[in-house]
Amino acid sequence: MSKLPFLLSPDPRAPFPPAHLALREPDGLLAIGGDLSPVRLLNAYRHGIFPWFSEGQPPLWWSPDPRTVFRSEGVRLSSKFRRGLRHSRWQVRADGAFAEVLAHCAQAPRRGQSGTWITEAMQAAYLELHALGHAHSIEVYDDDRLVGGLYGVAIGRMFFGESMFSAASGGSKVALAALAWRLAEWGWPLIDAQVENEHLLSLGAESWPRPRFLQALARQVALAAPAGHWRTVFAPLAAAELAGQLPP
Repeated sequence: MSKLPFLLSPDPRAPFPPAHLALREPDGLLAIGGDLSPVRLLNAYRHGIFPWFSEGQPPLWWSPDPRTVFRSEGVRLSSKFRRGLRHSRWQVRADGAFAEVLAHCAQAPRRGQSGTWITEAMQAAYLELHALGHAHSIEVYDDDRLVGGLYGVAIGRMFFGESMFSAASGGSKVALAALAWRLAEWGWPLIDAQVENEHLLSLGAESWPRPRFLQALARQVALAAPAGHWRTVFAPLAAAELAGQLPP
């Protein structure tokens, strides 16, 4: 008999099953049901689990093996892109337009997908996490026009990337590079990128066996780093500065 995902308790404080019990097919599916309350979401991330499901489905919870990870000092930009970036007027800021970044990510076309997994319920959940100081957006501006960005969740000294978008070519790359640079400055070594694709690999992502990821994750989420908005601590950054700061 084939394995089935675990059915979660309606109690948002109930524990998730261990990640190593996730299915091999589909890769990483661990549990079904529950809700998107802050308590449950934060508990999931702390244990290497994230929600991913489409409109009309119950919440589905995943912990794939291998796991896609960026080292904060390992995000790469191509030489051609870096040359163009030296003349860029773009500026990078944080947590000034979380709802707008979230909406752009939900509307961004995805190769091989006809809809979005960032449903209205998901948007409401991450807006609540943002209000509590756990979810953050990185925004790239050309003057006052938002040209790219990403959002994710921070716990301890670990950042869990959720989605990114570009409204101008390279906008999401700059957002990711700026995030990585800041996190490296802060001593946060890793960014969770969940599931690999060619674009992430081209930017320096690595595939880690799930046990290795979970071991590193446990260390990082246990480190002290208070929740709160990043508007002040993530100082505005000129995109042109990134050209000489990140590895080629």
